[in-house]
Amino acid sequence: MTALIEVKNLTIKFRTDEGLVTAVDDVSFSLNKGEVMGLVGESGSGKSVTAKALMHLNARNAVYSPESRITLHTEAGPVEVLKLKSARDLKVVRGGAISMIFQEPMASFAPAITIGNQMIEQLMLHSDMSKKRAREISVEMLDRVGISDPARRVDQYAFELSGGMRQRAMIAMALSTRPKLLIADEPTTALDVTIQAQVIDLMKDLVSEFHMGIVFITHDLGVIAQTADKVSVMYLGRLIEEGPVREVIRNPKHPYTQGLLAALPKLDDLEAPLTPVAGDIPSPLERPSGCVFHTRCPKMLGDVCKTRLPEHVPVDPTHRVACHLHHAEVPA
Repeated sequence: MTALIEVKNLTIKFRTDEGLVTAVDDVSFSLNKGEVMGLVGESGSGKSVTAKALMHLNARNAVYSPESRITLHTEAGPVEVLKLKSARDLKVVRGGAISMIFQEPMASFAPAITIGNQMIEQLMLHSDMSKKRAREISVEMLDRVGISDPARRVDQYAFELSGGMRQRAMIAMALSTRPKLLIADEPTTALDVTIQAQVIDLMKDLVSEFHMGIVFITHDLGVIAQTADKVSVMYLGRLIEEGPVREVIRNPKHPYTQGLLAALPKLDDLEAPLTPVAGDIPSPLERPSGCVFHTRCPKMLGDVCKTRLPEHVPVDPTHRVACHLHHAEVPA
């Protein structure tokens, strides 16, 4: 099966007053149609920078390594995303074949333009449909995501909607162009648990109906367990563990993944103390040598972790981890 999108050797640095700062380091993954991939990690892990690269949306001070490749497979043929330069060419990955749901809809909706006019504008930008037809589709999509009285809501402003309704409206806008790939950047973080569950169920239904691929970005492994088919765990710009979601959650191999799971509240033992991952994620300006997690790792092997970058090794045919604990040549 041809992958919907392939990311190979993605390395992204940013020009700053302090010099080049590495945000993403040699990341590779692929996603098929109808597949949901969870991208998990703390704030500062590089998840959003990776996701924005799929739409060539990172700031102008971003520097991509020569080896970095992002290939989107469309019906018209493969598209090398990082080679797209003009606004005309970029339309295929910005609202065309790829759409993005952001964590805070108010940062994405223009406050002085109605939700409907914003949806209509993007539909007319990405197709040759009339304004009347674009409005009909906008009302239809608002209805599909469960917004009541969509014919009235389409003429409202974002600030007139509740947080859950704004998030649904943003999903409707992202889906109105029928993208092949949907990037969801922490779409449930600002919502209460009831609305969270509704949004998760909605996204599952949309995958089944439209057979799109989804990259679901979050720091919450509990959400990923309900949503994703596979999971990739990021730490300080590197992918450190990846595999089928149930396998990774039931049998985590990297100490960081184990720490993230241990930090989740245990509903079957309400007296159990929370056990957060010790320490803080280092600043990208002070990137550790060797394994980037060694400064917080409870199972560090010594100098090998401080000086040698671990390679990805398979622990079974579909589950890989980048950790010296699982390298045969390194004594445990």
